[in-house]
Amino acid sequence: MKKIIIAITLALTFFGCSSKSEEVSNVTPTLVVGKSLSSINLKDQFDKNHTLDATTKKVVFAFSKDVAHTCNDFFATKEADYLAKNNTQFIADVSAAPSLIRSMFIMPGLKDFKHTVLILDDETKAAPYRKGVDVEKIVVVYLDNGTISNIKTLSNEKELQATIEAK
Repeated sequence: MKKIIIAITLALTFFGCSSKSEEVSNVTPTLVVGKSLSSINLKDQFDKNHTLDATTKKVVFAFSKDVAHTCNDFFATKEADYLAKNNTQFIADVSAAPSLIRSMFIMPGLKDFKHTVLILDDETKAAPYRKGVDVEKIVVVYLDNGTISNIKTLSNEKELQATIEAK
């Protein structure tokens, strides 16, 4: 009986908890100056749908675990409406994490934050956003009426705060 439980656990670890692994190398990049982001429709950590409205001037993207931790740690030190007051949205890409890890650890952990975290949780949907950007850096996209006017990469919380609070 013990061997059966171990075998099932190992099978789930290697097969049952992996995320989609579709071919995503032939995608067209989304984060390109001149492209529109007005069609973004993502759920937050509480499963509520969000779109980018005309007041959104900046979108902060976190594509890796370390970058997401940096951003979330910084936002956790601010008031709940810090991002909204600065016309900014935050999008975390959790698509690379195995689905079991996402559902058991990442998503419940994100619910502890008072700031809104929009979620990219599907590899196919995330691939165009990841294409052509440094996924190991904080990526800030500047918007003008929903269209990308500039893209900047940042390395730390100090740069993130200065960028978000700059008018």
